[in-house]
Amino acid sequence: MKLTQKLNFIALLSILTFTVINVWAQDKNSEELLTLERIFASREFVPESFGPAHWLKDGLSYTGLENSATVSGAKDIILYSAATGNRRVIVPASLLIPQGQDKPLPIDDYSFSDDLKHVLIYTNSQRVWRQRSRGDYWVLDLESQKLKKLGQGFEPAYLQFAKFSPDRNLTAYVYKNNIYLEDLSSGQIIRLTDDGSESMINGTFDWVYEEEFSLRDGFRWSPDGQKIAFWQLDTSGVKDFYMINNTDQLYPKIISFKYPKVGETNSACRLGVVDIETKEVVWLKVPGEPRNNYIAWMNWAAKNKIILQHLNRLQNRNEVMLADVITGDVQTIFVDEDKAWVEVDTDLTLYDKGTRFLFTSERDGWNHIYSVDFSGKAKLLTPGNYDVIRFCGLDEKRGWLYFLASPENPTQQYLYRIRINRPGKPERVTPPEPLGTNSYRLSPSGQFAFHTYSRFGQPPTTHLIEIAHHRQLKLLVENKELTARIKALKKSPAEFFRVDIGDGVLLDGWLMKPTDFDPAKKTPLFIYLYGEPAGTTVRDAWGGNTYLYHLLLTQHGYSVMSIDNRGTPQPRGRDWRKIIYRQVGILASADQAAALRALLKKWNFVNPERVGIWGWSGGGQMTLNALFRYPELYKMGIAIAFVSDQRLYDTIYQERYMGLPQDNPEGYRNGSPITFAHQLQGKLLIIHGTGDDNVHYQSFEKLVNELIANNKLFSMMVYPNRSHGISEGENTTLHLYRTMFNFIKNNL
Repeated sequence: MKLTQKLNFIALLSILTFTVINVWAQDKNSEELLTLERIFASREFVPESFGPAHWLKDGLSYTGLENSATVSGAKDIILYSAATGNRRVIVPASLLIPQGQDKPLPIDDYSFSDDLKHVLIYTNSQRVWRQRSRGDYWVLDLESQKLKKLGQGFEPAYLQFAKFSPDRNLTAYVYKNNIYLEDLSSGQIIRLTDDGSESMINGTFDWVYEEEFSLRDGFRWSPDGQKIAFWQLDTSGVKDFYMINNTDQLYPKIISFKYPKVGETNSACRLGVVDIETKEVVWLKVPGEPRNNYIAWMNWAAKNKIILQHLNRLQNRNEVMLADVITGDVQTIFVDEDKAWVEVDTDLTLYDKGTRFLFTSERDGWNHIYSVDFSGKAKLLTPGNYDVIRFCGLDEKRGWLYFLASPENPTQQYLYRIRINRPGKPERVTPPEPLGTNSYRLSPSGQFAFHTYSRFGQPPTTHLIEIAHHRQLKLLVENKELTARIKALKKSPAEFFRVDIGDGVLLDGWLMKPTDFDPAKKTPLFIYLYGEPAGTTVRDAWGGNTYLYHLLLTQHGYSVMSIDNRGTPQPRGRDWRKIIYRQVGILASADQAAALRALLKKWNFVNPERVGIWGWSGGGQMTLNALFRYPELYKMGIAIAFVSDQRLYDTIYQERYMGLPQDNPEGYRNGSPITFAHQLQGKLLIIHGTGDDNVHYQSFEKLVNELIANNKLFSMMVYPNRSHGISEGENTTLHLYRTMFNFIKNNL
């Protein structure tokens, strides 16, 4: 080969080698580095889902969905034996094709009659508010294989909460605020209530009951199937809130709904029991003015007995009551009280042939489970200086009570159990390793459970387990591909820590350092917080897209941190949680500021001149309080969907933690960030959706006016007709986080 040919060959080889290395490096970078599009505009990091899956009453079997082997893109419903692993297709997708159509019904949810001869399919669901939905229900007779739509002649997608009767011959459902029966054999439809209207609600709830008590399904079949107990809410007298849709048609459309702001008139709530034969209603004689008390929970206790929880308006007294459905007479059998507030026990469980019930209370300073008889005598079942995070189930046959707790580390949770008849030191069921956050859905028999586990930065896995030895029987969700993608990302290890803010108060937090961390270099610090009594941010658990967004920031050189202040629902005792009573926003922002000061002294790698903060909803309110109250600490902030003035929020939530505004005017004033807007010094971006039915755009506009009045410059982004999650519409989520990202880059 001539010299020139050799040189040309070497040059070509060098170019090819460089190209290959460059392409390889680009591919490697594309795996290691996050982009906003990867997180919010693709399905690359969407975890696998499990369900809907339902335990059957025998506690030994469960049902779930699998891709159909015969109908492309459809789902079969499968019946599984938990013990043996045997499976069979109980509802093939081919049976869910309505007459005249060529595709099976999409399954949003489903339920079976007790004898497994009928299945109820919920489909075509439409959102009403954030929690409640409506849709269509179909019944499949598995013997005749006939598929029939419920509510023939009714407006499509307007049925709610359809349920089989215990004798399996009837279904009951709500349609436009009335309760109906439908005979499965004849198709006859009978209306049980006839006063339902926009202002009179039967069998479901108004906005505030749904949002703050998490109540949706508002009726209960009696054990013998002869009666139905139901909530009725009279919303007349509750003031309307108005929102304007300016974009969907030529002229603006006004949207109105009943929304009781703090100190204002609530709906009147009562419980009725209707006889399905006579349609006669017995109204329970629950004492107290129905607009200034709440009935927050109800269920059948026996054939003719209803057990309910009745709260006063301040929500510091919860009366457990027993009602006679024949006479309507009601008696109080147990009272839970607190100087601050009490919680509704949504897991109240009857046992011992219906003569006792399990109730969770903070009456001894910790959240514990009590056994209560119908004379009101309570026995502590979980003694000790630790909190029960949640009741999980009762295996009465074997004498075990199961619950979640984490006595050693409030950022994690594990399954424990105690002997129901021999209260004492709890026995940990979850194995010692690995550490993290565990949740369980126990079978009715208490022998099996769906166990979900995750850690910070580690996607969840779900197993079917046998409880007694925590033995894994079947892998239900592995998230193998997602886990591999997360492992491939460039990151520094996250660190959990505690910071001493004085007087013996230690706050939990986590820190994510820049991926190319150099302790000799100063880095900006971006703080994520919530800080309200409704949730925590410092959990050793998978954080989804929020975690990925924070990881993206670390790849751009930012340190990201979160701290849980006092008043958040960490399992650290009653006093920890309730110290913020009547001072929401005040103590929390002071805790956050004290923690930041302490950490700035400790962490030399943080640039104290480049500290930012952000939060959503209650976290948006806390962001504003921090930025306005402590302008010397925070140089920028982003507040999304926030409450600027606590007087603008709803009765049940805000009054629970702050009392009535007329009794605590200074608390409401000093806890509201709008009061301190004149102290803004740093850079501020505020974001809101005009269609937010929860925290209203009104809150945003009032803050804008206050900032303008005080000659404060700020940035703002408004999303037309988006609700509290600001997710509706093409590209919305990506646009929101890009807006945030650009603001962070330009101002931090």
